[in-house]
Amino acid sequence: MVGVAADKRGNKTVRDLVLSLVIIGAVVGLIYIFIPHDSKADPTVPVSFSVELGQARRDAPYAVAGPEGLSAGWRATSVQYDASDSTNVTWHIGFLDPEKQYIAVEQSNATADPYISSVTFGAVRDGNRTVTAGGLVWDSYKGSKYNALVRKEKGVTTIVLGTGTEGQLTQMAAALRERGGH
Repeated sequence: MVGVAADKRGNKTVRDLVLSLVIIGAVVGLIYIFIPHDSKADPTVPVSFSVELGQARRDAPYAVAGPEGLSAGWRATSVQYDASDSTNVTWHIGFLDPEKQYIAVEQSNATADPYISSVTFGAVRDGNRTVTAGGLVWDSYKGSKYNALVRKEKGVTTIVLGTGTEGQLTQMAAALRERGGH
C-alpha cells in the first residue's frame, strides 16, 4: 500500500510541474505580444548635463569647458563632475554625434601626461600635428581605442576624444566654451 500512494503522489507532482510550465509559457507569450518592443530602437538614453556643468563651473579650480551650439543630432549620454580630490578635479561629458560615434570632453587639473594616457587609453602624440578649433590650437593624439585633441594649459588639461573622425572631434572642440573656475 505504501508504494501505491508514493506512485500517485509522484505522478501528480509531474503533472503539476507540466501544467505550471504551460501556464508560465502562456504568460510569457502574452507579455511578449502585448508589451511594445522595437529591436531597431536606439537604446541610448540622452541625459541633461546643465546642472552638473553649472556645479562644475562654480566649484572647479579651472574654467570648465561645455559645448554650445551643437546641432540636435548630438546627444549627451554621460556626465560626471568629481571634486573629491583637489589635485585631480575631473569633468567628463560624453556624447553620441549625429553619426553615432562616441565623442567626449575630459578635463582635469591632474598632472597632464598621466591623465592624458589614462583617459585616452594610451593614445600618443601624432608627431607635431596640431588642429585649430574654436580659435585655439590643439595637439593631435592617435590611439588604438580613441583619437584625441589635447590642450595643456597651466592648471588644466582639456581633451576631446572619441571614435569619431578628426572632423567630428574638431567640431566638438570648436563648440567648447570655458567658464567659471577660481
